[in-house]
Amino acid sequence: MKRRSVVQALVGLGLVLGLPLAAHAQDALERVTSAGVLKVGTETAFAPFDFIDATGEHAGLNVDLFGEIGKEMGVDIAWVELPWDGVLPALEAGQFDMVGGPATITKARAERYRFMPPIAEATVALLKRADDDSIQKPEDIAGKLVGGGKSSAQLAQLKAFGESLPGGVEVREYVGNNEAYADLAAGRIAAVGNSLPNIAYVASQQPDVFAVVQPPFGTKSYFGYIGTKKPEDQKLLDAVDAAILKIKADGRLAELQKKWFGTAFDTPDHVTDPAL
Repeated sequence: MKRRSVVQALVGLGLVLGLPLAAHAQDALERVTSAGVLKVGTETAFAPFDFIDATGEHAGLNVDLFGEIGKEMGVDIAWVELPWDGVLPALEAGQFDMVGGPATITKARAERYRFMPPIAEATVALLKRADDDSIQKPEDIAGKLVGGGKSSAQLAQLKAFGESLPGGVEVREYVGNNEAYADLAAGRIAAVGNSLPNIAYVASQQPDVFAVVQPPFGTKSYFGYIGTKKPEDQKLLDAVDAAILKIKADGRLAELQKKWFGTAFDTPDHVTDPAL
């Protein structure tokens, strides 16, 4: 925890001064291998991918999976925590080596960033209160106030879906998913739109409070880790890509998916033409 706090402080200083922590003119793989540390940016309010557990520790599928990636590459992982809407700008500013958010793979993002092999499905669904009988299917949110994560692909799909309904929906944007779930539990909003793996986990942890609305309303999509398209970063991302595919091929990825989602996902090795 102490090392993570130091990294956070350095990143905050770098953002203020506009200075990258690493000189990107140097080959990124050489730099990471020499330092023995891969810096990974994320938020920690996206269970079960990234969250702070009851003991105050950073936990989730990403922690476990990057642990395996680090073993394959022979490096330690240093996590850098930021609100989601600051993660991608910080990547571009050179504050860490890659994003382990993960992020929904979309056409717009794929034009700007390089995605690693998908690590889970990301199709969007709705979370409601378990005792709310007024919502039995996604279309039942018509005319209601719902919530979504600011700057997320899930929010964009939620807004588009709402616009297709009679009377539309009112969408409230949240910086963190935990705040959206708290407002849902308190009855301040009627539902939250997020990825199916995320809300299924939330519902499984509090089944008396939350329930998933079936079926998912979003377009079939996937989550992946992100790097830049800068030439000096490509060898590093090639190494991460190869590590993930090895972890997938030998069954470790499926085991981690079962651990955190209760099921394994059938994902392609790469998404070359995102549906979103």
